[in-house]
Amino acid sequence: MDTRTKILSLEAAQSLRLPRLVVVAGYFDLPRAAHVRELEAIRQRTGAGALLAAVLPWDEAVLSPRGRAEMAAALRVIDYVVALDNVDLEALIGTLGPADVVRLEAADACRNRELIEHVRRRHSL
Repeated sequence: MDTRTKILSLEAAQSLRLPRLVVVAGYFDLPRAAHVRELEAIRQRTGAGALLAAVLPWDEAVLSPRGRAEMAAALRVIDYVVALDNVDLEALIGTLGPADVVRLEAADACRNRELIEHVRRRHSL
């Protein structure tokens, strides 16, 4: 399966009509195992029928917005992906009326800082 087909335009995402849709907003830059575990826990905790990952802009991202969307789409736990800006997120939420919205920006930023520090420590050995 080409996971890039899970990546939707804002308009296509706004037309989704799914029961128990949960929007997970974050940066999705360099996803790791902890990220996947968190997404699986969100699905279980919220009873989500589908998870839509909203990839938000981030000046500190390692990957491009398209690259981050493709990485998120490659995760089995995520059903749909849309790359947004912060204004679009509010429009998407308003249109979809999801069962829940989970914001992961702070956790994503923390994970990236930890990874960068880990690489710097390993490089200085």
